[in-house]
Amino acid sequence: MRRDEGKKVFLEHLIKTPIIQVACTKANIGRTTVYRWRKEDTEFASAMDAALQEGYEFVSDIAESQLISLIKNGNFNAVAYWLKHNRNRYGTKVELSGSIDVREELTEEELAIVRQAISHVIGLSKSHYDNASKSSGDTTQSDKQ
Repeated sequence: MRRDEGKKVFLEHLIKTPIIQVACTKANIGRTTVYRWRKEDTEFASAMDAALQEGYEFVSDIAESQLISLIKNGNFNAVAYWLKHNRNRYGTKVELSGSIDVREELTEEELAIVRQAISHVIGLSKSHYDNASKSSGDTTQSDKQ
């Protein structure tokens, strides 16, 4: 199969079933080949993204159609699912109550924790830089002394 034909067949399968491995199997093309094409060919990468999006929309349409059929047949779970996800008044509600204590300044204990965290991060950054310099062969003034 020619490369362009293989790409076309793969994209057609991806639209029908937006799962890369399934589309590869149906098109008789390896995943590594598809990802190589995607990396090397920006036009193919864009077409692949579009095919995936079209496939997702297709599957969503099928799912919604099945859900509506269940609702028409009186399936209570389907009715509840639809209402919960499509009408705010039936959705899950979370009620928060309480008060918020707003202070302008940190306490001494909070300041100590922040200072400790900052010094820890600065220490990590310095040791990371020092280790990276030593492993790459860079020398600093302190290394020369």
